[in-house]
Amino acid sequence: MAGVSDDLFAAGRELADETGDDAIRSGREGDVRPPLAVRMRPRSLEEVRGQAGVLRPGSPLRRLVEGGQGGGRVGPMSAILWGPPGTGKTTLAHLVANAEGRRFVELSAVTAGVKDVRAVMEAAARDRDMYGRATVLFLDEIHRFSKAQQDALLPGVENRQVILVAATTENPSFSIIAPLLSRSVLVSLESLSDDEIGEVLDAAVSDERGLAGAFVLAPDAREHLVRMSGGDARRALTELEAAAGVALNDLPGGRGYPDEAEPAPITLAHVEQAVAQAAVRYDRAGDEHYDVASAFIKSMRGSDVDAALHYLARMLEAGEDPRFIARRIVISASEEIAMADPTALQTAVAAMHAVAQIGMPEARIVLAQAVVHNCLAPKSNASYRAIDAAVADVRAGKSGPVPTHLRGSGHTRSARKAGDAHGGYVYAHDEPDSVAAQQYLPDSLQNADYYHPKERGFEARMVERWRWLRERLRGGGLK
Repeated sequence: MAGVSDDLFAAGRELADETGDDAIRSGREGDVRPPLAVRMRPRSLEEVRGQAGVLRPGSPLRRLVEGGQGGGRVGPMSAILWGPPGTGKTTLAHLVANAEGRRFVELSAVTAGVKDVRAVMEAAARDRDMYGRATVLFLDEIHRFSKAQQDALLPGVENRQVILVAATTENPSFSIIAPLLSRSVLVSLESLSDDEIGEVLDAAVSDERGLAGAFVLAPDAREHLVRMSGGDARRALTELEAAAGVALNDLPGGRGYPDEAEPAPITLAHVEQAVAQAAVRYDRAGDEHYDVASAFIKSMRGSDVDAALHYLARMLEAGEDPRFIARRIVISASEEIAMADPTALQTAVAAMHAVAQIGMPEARIVLAQAVVHNCLAPKSNASYRAIDAAVADVRAGKSGPVPTHLRGSGHTRSARKAGDAHGGYVYAHDEPDSVAAQQYLPDSLQNADYYHPKERGFEARMVERWRWLRERLRGGGLK
């Protein structure tokens, strides 16, 4: 049966124990050892980086990992782990399986079918009835399962023939059937922070299961690996291992393995060569962050689509939070474009929501679309200047009391008792053109003049309407 294993890591652990540090120093590790990301997979909750929220004491996932049964009254719940790649979904599944008295079976939704699922269920039922042993079924990429395939899981999950631990990078609300969701605990995993990725790298360099101190990772190389990982621990470890291979090839005399007394350095150049990607000079907490973000905004304002896309790519490749970029695009759509093309704001807001849902790397496409729209749209800062002018007056104390007929009902009650049904207020919809010519501004601001539409794009179509309204409401007092 495809993908089934009683203990996926048993062989890897035994092999790692047998080879140890000698394999690294002999240069033979590439022939016999599992990938670094597999060797460094956490063996206990204490080794897990990140996910503190979902692994807090007493949480459903922690109880599932620890094998807590609630004193025999509460059995283990199935779980659906939803999160970006490299956040520990497979690791947590194996930690769940490691609880005493459990058998582990792994299926991939890419290769498994209904027949495979039913075979697991039958074997799980036998194990439970004959040996009292629970079966943990880890189903990777469950979102690739069809509705019929997911339906096949329901009886086993319902009757607890299996403890299902399913992993997905897609929103379960759209990719997993409701009956399966209702029978499982949904656990949302977050990308690892920069500090947590750094801890993963440091452990891999020093740990006997990893590079066993045979290498020294330069600070700028470490920073680049952290930045390029995008919160994905697996990617960080894969690229570290590739960089170590490049470093071995650069050793003097072409030895191909580090000297026992002198660890091999892994430099920024080694990392760049390994990942075929140059380090982007960009400090998310420093001047470079603000300089690039400023250039990005000014390029959209200046309608230079190529420049704006360049700075977008620069921020994304440096690991900038795409949500930060999306917010800047939304601000630009109102500040620089506004009524010259009202649809720019719609595109920008839609992009911001899409980015939050799908994440990287696909988010780059959504952001690019919004950037192109902002660049190509006609520009108007009339709304931006209007609100700033209004705020300036308010801050200068130019407010004054609200005209009596515009006040709340409590203030106009006495006027209505005096015979005026509306307290002097004219209801706009009662007028033939739905525009009531009456005083709206306070007495001291009768000559306020904030908004001036630009004769560009859609806003140009509003200029005549604006002029007519000014004439209708103020009698031509302002031009």
